Amino acid sequence: MRRTATVLAASAAAVSLAACGVVDVGDSAEASPTKGDDITVGVLFPDKDAQRWEQFDYPIIKKKIAELTNNKGVTKYANAEKDPETQITQLEQMVADKVDIIIISAVDSKSIASAVQTADEAGIPVIAYDRLAEGPIDGYVSFDNELVGQVQGRALVEELGNSAANKIVMMNGSVSDPNAAMFRDGALSELQDSVTISETYDTTDWDPKVAKVNMQKAVSKLGLDNIDAVYAANDGIAGAVIDVLKTAGVSKVPPVTGQDADLDAVQRIVAGDQYMTVYKSFPLEANAAAEMAVAKVQARSIEFDALAKDSVDSPTTKNIPSQLVPPVALTKDNIKDTVIDDEIYTVKEICTSDYKADCNALKLN
Repeated sequence: MRRTATVLAASAAAVSLAACGVVDVGDSAEASPTKGDDITVGVLFPDKDAQRWEQFDYPIIKKKIAELTNNKGVTKYANAEKDPETQITQLEQMVADKVDIIIISAVDSKSIASAVQTADEAGIPVIAYDRLAEGPIDGYVSFDNELVGQVQGRALVEELGNSAANKIVMMNGSVSDPNAAMFRDGALSELQDSVTISETYDTTDWDPKVAKVNMQKAVSKLGLDNIDAVYAANDGIAGAVIDVLKTAGVSKVPPVTGQDADLDAVQRIVAGDQYMTVYKSFPLEANAAAEMAVAKVQARSIEFDALAKDSVDSPTTKNIPSQLVPPVALTKDNIKDTVIDDEIYTVKEICTSDYKADCNALKLN
């Protein structure tokens, strides 16, 4: 993926516009003669393993679409549950149902391209969400994914110190998800000259069960004493890694990264089992996608351009208008300033009876 040289600055500007309400998609009186507020937005998400899709992203998108369209706009939702063929069928069904625009987070970025082409031929724009799909994509909203990996890798180096004596196991994401390669490359930019990477694994379909088997292989091959930290690409993988390490009898879990700020990951961080996760502001990303979708379908080019100041290339499409939202490293030191202040979780949700003492120690009360 190619990014413009001004990605971070432009991202911040676009996020600021959306977050502060400066970007105004207007009312139905100003809308395109053919598309007013009475629009239908299709939303296609990849799985139910990650808590975020159905707990945060979709509800936020649905609510924002309603707000932007005076409660006249509606959403149609489907989850592929990790099956690329199911997602292709779901997208084709939305084309048949004549939705006005589709927001999709692809299970498999390559295989979905033909269905995206079908939508394009039907005159239905497609916005790639969180994961950059192939085919004639009209817009893209995600996080700066290489920066996500850099944040993860940098956290490990800062915790361990810069030394080749430190041995790292890399547990990457799924090869079918282009984001996984960007996470990996970003992490390697921080790790490869700072530590020794002893073993590397890919995690098919981001499946924690696959991660568990791979981590068991790493422990068997290297031994617990030769694993100083684990780069885990997301929180599902991190949970599997930590379970394997504990089952193997580690006296203290070494630093393990994560991503997505799942509730159980935040609790593991509170307890000291997981070192960090990458918090990606779902409200900023989801609201931006909803605003971009409404602006696009109502032919509001000025507002759309304001929300898409970045530009990326996929293997099939050049200069895709994009918004890339900056991520944040979440550790036990900034739980309150991130997921609590953003109302992702309440203190009560995090600090259940099993974590009460740890929460008190962190003054999360």
